Amino acid sequence: MEDLKIRRAIPDDLNKVFEIEQKSFKRPYPKYYLAWLIKGLADIFLVAEYKGQVLGYVAGRIEYNRLGHVITIAVHPEWRRRGIGTKLMLYIMKLFREYGCERVYLEVRVSNLEAIRLYEKLGFRITRLLKNYYEDGEDAYLMLREL
Repeated sequence: MEDLKIRRAIPDDLNKVFEIEQKSFKRPYPKYYLAWLIKGLADIFLVAEYKGQVLGYVAGRIEYNRLGHVITIAVHPEWRRRGIGTKLMLYIMKLFREYGCERVYLEVRVSNLEAIRLYEKLGFRITRLLKNYYEDGEDAYLMLREL
């Protein structure tokens, strides 16, 4: 996918981002929350675009103590396993480094084995189990990576 472009999200991307969110998660973020993230609640909101079509996104915040937080990441189900998630993660980690972050963390459902494998491949390690983290009662892993 040489023509895949990673760029900053703009408000016009909201509908496609929301569509991907709905197809990717049992309990998707509401559209208004994604709009807030795109408009600046997230310090970084990137989309992966291929031939004019948004295929995935990642959003993150810069927190105290030079810590980057990946808030959410998703790739359209029809476009998974093509390296898009990896490219999004590598790009956001590069930006976190440029902004002075020394570490990056994220939360992931313990049942999301595909995502856990991706994060481990990228150098993240499980540091803690977060009991009943999600609204439906599922636990999460807190995963951390040095930059």
